Amino acid sequence: MSAFPIRLPCPRLRGPTPMSDTPSPRIATKPVLLWLLLFSVSLLAGAGLVWLDVPAAFFVGAVVCGLIFSLSGSGLKLSRRFFFCAQALVGCSVAKSMSPQIFGVLAANWLVFAGMVCSSVVAGGLVGWCMTRFHILPGNTAAWGSSPGGAAAMVAMAESFGADARLVAMMQYLRVLVVVLSASMVAHWLTVPQPVASALASPWSFAALFQGQPVQMALTLAIAVVSSLIAVRLRIPAGPLLATMIVGAVLNSAGVVEFRLPNAFQIGASVLVGWYVGLGFNRALLISTLRKLHWLFFSAFLLIALCAFFAWSLYHFSHCDPLTAYLATTPGGLDSVILLAMGANTDVPFVVAAQTLRLFLVILTGPFVARLICRFA
Repeated sequence: MSAFPIRLPCPRLRGPTPMSDTPSPRIATKPVLLWLLLFSVSLLAGAGLVWLDVPAAFFVGAVVCGLIFSLSGSGLKLSRRFFFCAQALVGCSVAKSMSPQIFGVLAANWLVFAGMVCSSVVAGGLVGWCMTRFHILPGNTAAWGSSPGGAAAMVAMAESFGADARLVAMMQYLRVLVVVLSASMVAHWLTVPQPVASALASPWSFAALFQGQPVQMALTLAIAVVSSLIAVRLRIPAGPLLATMIVGAVLNSAGVVEFRLPNAFQIGASVLVGWYVGLGFNRALLISTLRKLHWLFFSAFLLIALCAFFAWSLYHFSHCDPLTAYLATTPGGLDSVILLAMGANTDVPFVVAAQTLRLFLVILTGPFVARLICRFA
């Protein structure tokens, strides 16, 4: 040891150092201003689309505004907690339309549902096989990316099975965006909005947005919260939506609880789901898949066209209207399609049943279909 100990100078620190993790007020304020701007623009876009009689106007407006903000480099990303809240509110809206007679109709037409759901899964497998056969994408990635529904679940499962999660995410969310915009136009051509949508087009007031019985509204929201927490805990795909919808449908049909959801909550749910879809895109993901972007668009339109053919067959061989058949078979996200069905004059329970059954079938058969495509393509 040295006889003279070395003493290092220890300067007195005054204020935060340059390497401090404390965000500056300017940086912390910027996301808040961007969220406020996105909120304002989305409401204006939704109100304009309501004036144009576009079904699910606030949802479509939020999707477009979220996409623009995301591709412009805003860096905004919606927390999954808010998305779960939106799913639960959509489930409450669906539960309001459920009645005991509806379950009898669904049970009587189970063969139609089985054929429709299986045909959509076969269509997704066919698109994945074509993408693999012509060496556009690897078989595993093509299989998971062309699965018709359950975008978030497909991305998570694809990564676990060794597929390229970026390409799968791009294929899934690009198709959801195309489905939302195309289905909105189809709904606008085939029907007129429901009285609820027309009421939204009338002069707004605070009482009109929050009308309803306070006790029934509180019970509705309490059921949604409890059902969502249980579903998230059990890790059910689209759990807050499905759990709230099923529990609410049973209670509402039995007359135990009369579900009431003000228009303001329905608009808020539509905006949140729209942001989740639109903000799911980003420039980095777009640049990484730019060389294959035209093929991704081709796969999305091909799958939509195949499902539209099945919708045409369903319309001719069953008693449902064309728009209900189209929305029941279209390969979009469950929550997105339900919002579109609720905003147009359609058989909402029919669409919900078809989309829900297909979601579960796609999740169950995903690994098996991926192995088949990789083996025989």
